[in-house]
Amino acid sequence: MADIINVSGLGKVFHLGLRRKRVEAVREIDFAVPERSIYGFLGPNGAGKTTTIKMLTGLIRPTRGGARIFGIEVPLLESRKRFGFLPENPYIFPYLTPFEFVEMTGRLSGLRGAVLRDRVRQVLSKTGVLYAADRPARRLSKGMLQRTGLAAALVADPELLILDEPMSGLDPVGRKEVKDLILEERSAGRTVFFSTHILGDVETMCDEVAILRHGTIVVQGRLSDLLRRDTQRIGVVLAGAGPDLVEFCRTRGHRVDEQNGRLRLEVEGTLERDLLLKKAFEHGAEIEEVIMRHETLEELFVREAIQPKLSA
Repeated sequence: MADIINVSGLGKVFHLGLRRKRVEAVREIDFAVPERSIYGFLGPNGAGKTTTIKMLTGLIRPTRGGARIFGIEVPLLESRKRFGFLPENPYIFPYLTPFEFVEMTGRLSGLRGAVLRDRVRQVLSKTGVLYAADRPARRLSKGMLQRTGLAAALVADPELLILDEPMSGLDPVGRKEVKDLILEERSAGRTVFFSTHILGDVETMCDEVAILRHGTIVVQGRLSDLLRRDTQRIGVVLAGAGPDLVEFCRTRGHRVDEQNGRLRLEVEGTLERDLLLKKAFEHGAEIEEVIMRHETLEELFVREAIQPKLSA
């Protein structure tokens, strides 16, 4: 499988203020995005995600290193003809309607006539904006503006979508619709590269991820390889647990939560599980639930991107 995006040694340094303070926003990162995949680009605020995306789309030039899209060096114009881009805060001219704005974007991409108008209606319908297609943008909510920007990214039927926080400003229903749309685009053969803070969606959607911290990629690869599947955490729910059993659980270092007469706790490994269940039988407690759990993307994110920052 070929790589659509190839990034090598990409870095960006800004000089800010009157004293030209040096800020290294991105520090010589490397990654590759396979074709027909969904690639999640993650990191806390200020990690360098948007700066990287701006370099990929040619909005700013890198200080060092480079990138290729479809084998064409960024920021050459040819590298921009085959992808659609949604910025984190898309600016829609307030006096234009969604139809007019997306139509203008289509014209800039070379579409004309009936083909353009049909395509505009199609993407506005797909993003849920068609019913408001004739309203001035100044009367639209932030979520509707976000959907209009997404329609503009789709209008030219690109092979690659680069989306910076595509679910920003959307309610839960809107996020689900955008999530479904991204999955549809991948099924149609497109490649999707996007940044987001909504980790639950990433875990269910993405084939590969990269996690940034302080401008450096600290983790990257396939989710199935990154998450610690060997860590066996077992969730147990007990009813009728007396104080002696609760005290036993605490002395073993288990996380204990007592709610509505039920004891909820989590143990590490099968040996601790078996010991706990044995004690539960001895104390006459009822075992209501035993669930095997593995590391989630949120736990990976906290472990690699948040906790090192807090301890620094």
